[in-house]
Amino acid sequence: MGSFWEYANPVKFSRTAGIVLPWVSVLATIALVVGLIWGFFFTPDDYRQGSTVKIIYLHVPAALMAINVWFMMLITSLVWLIRRHHVSALAARAAAPVGIVMTVIALMTGAIWGQPMWGTWWAWDPRLTSFLILFLFYLGYMALWEAIENPDTAADLTAVLCIVGSVFALLSRYAVNFWNQGLHQGASLSLDKEEHVADVFSTPLYICIAGFILLFIALVFLRTRTEIQKRRTKALLARERLG
Repeated sequence: MGSFWEYANPVKFSRTAGIVLPWVSVLATIALVVGLIWGFFFTPDDYRQGSTVKIIYLHVPAALMAINVWFMMLITSLVWLIRRHHVSALAARAAAPVGIVMTVIALMTGAIWGQPMWGTWWAWDPRLTSFLILFLFYLGYMALWEAIENPDTAADLTAVLCIVGSVFALLSRYAVNFWNQGLHQGASLSLDKEEHVADVFSTPLYICIAGFILLFIALVFLRTRTEIQKRRTKALLARERLG
């Protein structure tokens, strides 16, 4: 654990991220290209949903990442509150724009799929509603960072907001289990063979999910390094003004 906490040092984190980032970026590109091409062009149409089923290769990975990015932000925010490591707070801040983009992709692709399947672009379904609230929490989190000038105070308040928003992230993940009503189908990937998507669709889907995860890691490394550099620049400018 001692070696793990060494990466709380901004210099070491930036150096390590610079080494890892190119490799993760290449792997993310390969996984996304292979998964999306395989899924969209080399899988059959579903016997009930037709070609619209192929939207799962964007919708499912984006929805999973939208929820799990928030939980990553929760963990790094708790690290900040407990250990006061600035890199963890900056990593949470860096992850938020990625998370909100994933949430938008999930909402938009869900609407595109829902229109032909449900006959409507939107329904106040438990999972859809909790996802929309999660999107609003992402907006509030990012706005709060921008609204507060003192970075430590901003990190404290956004960490609290992150803890509260985790309730809706949890609801977004398990809403279909909590409530039976609603239009949203069950989980596409499940231990229940009756609910689990067919193998012909699941293999490229797993590759797409891996690509989204790797893309997220690459973007967070890149954005966290940028946040560290911005913080360092502000500190140097403040020192010069005082001098």
